[in-house]
Amino acid sequence: MQVFTYILLGFLVVCAISVSLSKNLLNSILIYMSYSLIMSIIWILLESPDLAITEAAVGAGITSLLFFLTLKKIHAMVENDKEEEGKKDE
Repeated sequence: MQVFTYILLGFLVVCAISVSLSKNLLNSILIYMSYSLIMSIIWILLESPDLAITEAAVGAGITSLLFFLTLKKIHAMVENDKEEEGKKDE
């Protein structure tokens, strides 16, 4: 079980670094969601189910939904899609 915990902690570090280095906002949100889900698993391993449920609901659920809605509202997702289509045409 210790090895599994260390693997999860390694994934947390990888997620934190990759969020800060990612240039695509959508990818950053998806990585943040995975960070929250891994953190909720760690809370379960630490025998704290109340924090695990809160982390999963707030961190991976509500916060990510708000981030997606914000991207849609500022049209960042549409601009990224247009840029990718322009690259495909070339």
